Amino acid sequence: MAERTFDNTYNLSDKQLLELDEAEELMIKGALGAAEKMLLSMLKGDEECIPVLSNLGHLYGRYLSEFENAIEYYDRVLALEPDNAWARDARRRYLRYID
Repeated sequence: MAERTFDNTYNLSDKQLLELDEAEELMIKGALGAAEKMLLSMLKGDEECIPVLSNLGHLYGRYLSEFENAIEYYDRVLALEPDNAWARDARRRYLRYID
């Protein structure tokens, strides 16, 4: 893989990084079912992968308007990483839609 221009904070494998990029591209292209399938498959391999959990929260919240599901994924991120401001803010944003 080419030299990274970012810190691999979560020590993801090259395969995980490629799959995350592909899943994000699928979301952007509107292939939401394919993105969901890919992310859920990735989660089976590592149930505590914060980038996958975050992307699932993003997919369910922003693209599918399934706010309860989005909140559940962000809750999982916050259980693993309580100081994750991005997950906390996104969770708060989606809570407004269900309260």
